[in-house]
Amino acid sequence: MSEKKQPGVLEGFKAFLMRGNVIDLAVAVVIGAAFTNIVNSVVKGIINPLVGAIGTKNLDSYSSCLKDPCAGTGDTATGIRIMWGSVLGATLSFVITAAVVYFLMVLPMSKFLARQAARQKAKEGAQEVIEVSELEVLKEIRDALVAQRGSGNSRH
Repeated sequence: MSEKKQPGVLEGFKAFLMRGNVIDLAVAVVIGAAFTNIVNSVVKGIINPLVGAIGTKNLDSYSSCLKDPCAGTGDTATGIRIMWGSVLGATLSFVITAAVVYFLMVLPMSKFLARQAARQKAKEGAQEVIEVSELEVLKEIRDALVAQRGSGNSRH
């Protein structure tokens, strides 16, 4: 009985790395990391000051006391606190970041791609019209030649 040789761990790892989607994923992670700095700068430099003009910039200090006595801050705090301000701040930061990404990146890119697809479709439609009109002209020429042959044969 012959044994089939199983591929080695290194060959499997090499095959995994050579797949196209792994490279695409690596590029996406690097671009995403670089893009994170841009989004964070927009949020911290523009959006947070605008929100801070309406209310407070730091929501982390807001909390509710679940079990008294709630006194002190940090490591010296007593009692049981629910830090709902930090949850609200993280949620607002997420929503603001998602809005910045959507309105500054996703929406313009989708409009650009839609315009590009429409141009491509119009170009393909124009090409079909040209091909159809050429075909029609060739049919007319054929019909004219057949008609000439038909009338030429009746003369003889």
